[in-house]
Amino acid sequence: MKNRKEFLLGILALGALLTSSGCEKQRGIEPVKQEESVAQETSTDWEEAASTPYGKYPELVTYTLGQMNGVNNSNLPAGNTYEDNAYTRYLREMLNIQNRNTYMEREDRYDEYVNVLVKDRTMPDILVINDRETLNELVENDMVEDLTQVYEACTSDRIKEMYDSYGDALLGAGTFDGKLMALPETVIDHGPWLLWLRKDWMEELNLEEPTSLEDAFDIIEAFQENRMGAAEGEEPVGLVCDTSFVGTVSSNYSVLPIFDSFHASPQRWLQDENGDFVYGSLTQETKSAVACLRELYERGIIDQNFALRAQNNLRDLVVEGKCGAFFGLWWTPNNPLMDEHENNPDSDWEPYYLTESQDEAYTSFRDNKYVVVRKGYEHPEIVMKIVSVLFDYTRYEAEDADEVNSYFALNVDPTARPLYINVDYYEATYQATENITKVMQGELGEESLSAIERSYYDACMNYVEQDDPSVEDWAAYKSRISAVGLLVDADYRPPIRKYLAESDGEPSNILQDLEKDAFIRMIMGKESMDYFETFVEEWYEHGGRELTEQIQKENET
Repeated sequence: MKNRKEFLLGILALGALLTSSGCEKQRGIEPVKQEESVAQETSTDWEEAASTPYGKYPELVTYTLGQMNGVNNSNLPAGNTYEDNAYTRYLREMLNIQNRNTYMEREDRYDEYVNVLVKDRTMPDILVINDRETLNELVENDMVEDLTQVYEACTSDRIKEMYDSYGDALLGAGTFDGKLMALPETVIDHGPWLLWLRKDWMEELNLEEPTSLEDAFDIIEAFQENRMGAAEGEEPVGLVCDTSFVGTVSSNYSVLPIFDSFHASPQRWLQDENGDFVYGSLTQETKSAVACLRELYERGIIDQNFALRAQNNLRDLVVEGKCGAFFGLWWTPNNPLMDEHENNPDSDWEPYYLTESQDEAYTSFRDNKYVVVRKGYEHPEIVMKIVSVLFDYTRYEAEDADEVNSYFALNVDPTARPLYINVDYYEATYQATENITKVMQGELGEESLSAIERSYYDACMNYVEQDDPSVEDWAAYKSRISAVGLLVDADYRPPIRKYLAESDGEPSNILQDLEKDAFIRMIMGKESMDYFETFVEEWYEHGGRELTEQIQKENET
């Protein structure tokens, strides 16, 4: 009995062992195959993400970022941050990426902070820089990734088309020894500086709209005589003027139109009839323009304290309603006029196109922005994917990017983007306004507009149709219709740019300070206009001669 029991137990044990072996075969060999399959799929997903514009990473990829703080939190809607806003949420949903801002700095100190990062070699994974001097240093010290392959693989066709609209020079600005070491921002033509005047002040004083610069000067003189914007005990401000005199595409308060009226091209390189390069600040045309500024200062038309004011002080003069005249680009209603209009809804600013810009000068990418990736970062392609999503897909293809595109009409500043650059076609500004205007006039249907154009169109229509439009709608209309529309109606055509080869052509800080000081002293009457010749001599003696020879050599054909 015992033997039989043991025999049966043995049979059962053997059966269990066989069954177990079969199960292990099913549970062991098959799961390995499944795991291999999953691993292969995951590997394929990673490969697709790393080699296509819109491929989504199978796991969240977090990248460190250095970012600029915009004024008023970049006008982001309440509750939004630089790491959690419409841009970052869309990028996370579509690509499974998330920025972690390890460095934040306000605009007026950003370049200084970038220099510290570069010197200390503590770069985040992705960084936007504002000058080629820093870019050259990064490349020379082997601190940034080669982006050549990821540009080809992970940039959408439309983005490549946008860059192609500038010719070879734009991408060439970020290329060293045949390698793309930085992605340049597209230098969209922003048009000429317009004169922005307080039209409500003009109406109060029964002044006619200007048709020339001299008309405008008479208007500003009338503002001064009638103490417009000045409180008791204060002196009226006059034409606000930055001490750099010639602004960039990201600044206001230049007096470049006055130089243009004398066919002068300060701070840019010219080529004379013999093919020799000359620095535009040294010409007789520039001397005549400085003499004009001197006369305007004597008449009290130019702000009598211009030499003492910093950029943020100039903005304060406008926002606080003390200033009624300055030169600015088409986007001026977005910054600073929107804040001024919000403080004083009764104010009315109007742009005037009074001088044509000079096209003979060479330009460079010295003031351009560049996106760089830290050497050794695992996912350098993220830059191209972000650019493709934000500047192509959301604007032209996406049906779920309303929140992203609403930021344009809300006047959310570009500094809210993980990459505070813009990428678009060279003539995008004018084409968008032409399209919006045609829809407003019934010549085209709304369906013809891109997402960004539709956002601006909605804002402009709100301004036209509503009794109490928002300040954002006011800014959209004033910038897109009043300002850009003014240029479109004048048949303004962006010039064909001529670019310097190799060098930026930027004078040293010593030469820049020498020029700035000389111009200020002559304008304020501290020196006679004969001092201009002394300035020219000193400019050559302090390194200008060597710089001119370098420019000549690098641009010989």
